[in-house]
Amino acid sequence: MTTGTIQQPTPMESQQQFGAMLKDALSNVNEQQKVSDVLTNKLIRGEQVELHDVMIASQKASITLNATLEIRNKVIEAYQEIMRMSV
Repeated sequence: MTTGTIQQPTPMESQQQFGAMLKDALSNVNEQQKVSDVLTNKLIRGEQVELHDVMIASQKASITLNATLEIRNKVIEAYQEIMRMSV
């Protein structure tokens, strides 16, 4: 039985993985916003939609957007902290 070593990703691979993760997260936020907009518009037009479904979709969209903004703020703070470090 041989044990394999775990190969660490290269810096380029790490950047690509981070970029893909960020793109997926932003895509999820966008999708939540779209769902909320569609349900809200249906409610406004008087189509058959439950009010609680509209409110839940709206809250999901709000929460995902706020979480994304908080993560962005933390990333910016970390970047600024790194830039203040003396080498």
